[in-house]
This record gives sequence, structure tokens and C-alpha cells, in this order.
Amino acid sequence: MNQTTYNKDEQMWGMLCHLSALSGFIIPLGNVIGPLIIYSMKKNDYAFVADQGKESMNFQISVLIYLISGGILSIFFLGFFLIIALGLVSLILTVIASVRANDGIYYRYPLSIQFIK
Repeated sequence: MNQTTYNKDEQMWGMLCHLSALSGFIIPLGNVIGPLIIYSMKKNDYAFVADQGKESMNFQISVLIYLISGGILSIFFLGFFLIIALGLVSLILTVIASVRANDGIYYRYPLSIQFIK
């Protein structure tokens, strides 16, 4: 994990890339749309925000794929446990990523598929 000195605005926007994903708990697909909006607005202004925005979107797209898999597996009742666990893990990792980004630390999500490089 790399830590460099960034200005407070850059760290705040990096944090918001991660926190905006929590809108997915309220708005369908908000977990991808939120980071996408912030990434699109600030990617040219701050390299840190561009990196953390891509990382957040990659993780949230991965979570969507895992949720779809859980929905399919819910036919066998195993999927319900997967969906609940995935929601909790997603919430916890998003909060951790937000705190790290606010501290100026590049955060990498575990089990994230790198769609956007």
C-alpha cells in the first residue's frame, strides 16, 4: 500500500469514490453509478481519484456479478447466505477503503476483478 502526500481535496474525492458506492443499498445500481460519476468528474484533475475511482468501480462490478451468482444459487437456498455475507463484506470493505483513501493510501479490494485498468 502506497502512501503519498496529497492535498485534502484529492483525498476527499478519493474517499467519495468509495463512499458513493453505498448508494447501492438504496438506489438500484447506485453502487456502480456513484463511483462512475465522481470518477468521470475528477479523473482528469487528480491521479489519485482516477485510481481509486477505477478500483471502486471494479469492486462494485465484481459485487454485482457475485450477487447475480447468489441469486442463481438461491434456488438451492445457499444463495441467500451468500447474498447476506456479500452485503456485509461489501459494506465493511467500502468503509475501510474510504478511510484509507481519506488518509491518502491507495486501497486495493480483495476478490475484485480488474475490468477497468
